[in-house]
Amino acid sequence: MSRDTERDEWFRDGLSFRCTQCGNCCTGPPGFVWFDEEEAQAMAAYLKLEVNEFRRRFARFQFGRWTLGEIKREGRYDCVFLRRDRDGKALCSVYPVRPQQCRTWPFWPENLRSRRDWDESAKTCPGMKNGGDFYPADQVRIILDSNPDTL
Repeated sequence: MSRDTERDEWFRDGLSFRCTQCGNCCTGPPGFVWFDEEEAQAMAAYLKLEVNEFRRRFARFQFGRWTLGEIKREGRYDCVFLRRDRDGKALCSVYPVRPQQCRTWPFWPENLRSRRDWDESAKTCPGMKNGGDFYPADQVRIILDSNPDTL
């Protein structure tokens, strides 16, 4: 069985997800939110900054690529753009122009390798359990394939 067939096999009936604005996908251990030049330009324009100023203030260069910066808060590493409203709901201050990596959560390669991997991520993402919007397998594959870091 090919890797693609194995991957597709477990979610062939589709998946459900609805963001609860918990912010758990935007905080945790140190990590990376990769973005490309087009995304850098979009975020910089949205913030009314030059691209170099955007990178200087909000990003870092790691492993030959650009990633969004992080702010350490209470032992966790928040995305530099994570904000919270008075009720604790997570808000992204660049939401309309957020990177593709953010747009494709939770349909990331590491979450879709197996049912076990999906269930493991669902332990910290309430939107991955208890129903939500239905995504047929074909739509899951399209989202997965749009992520620059696919399986």
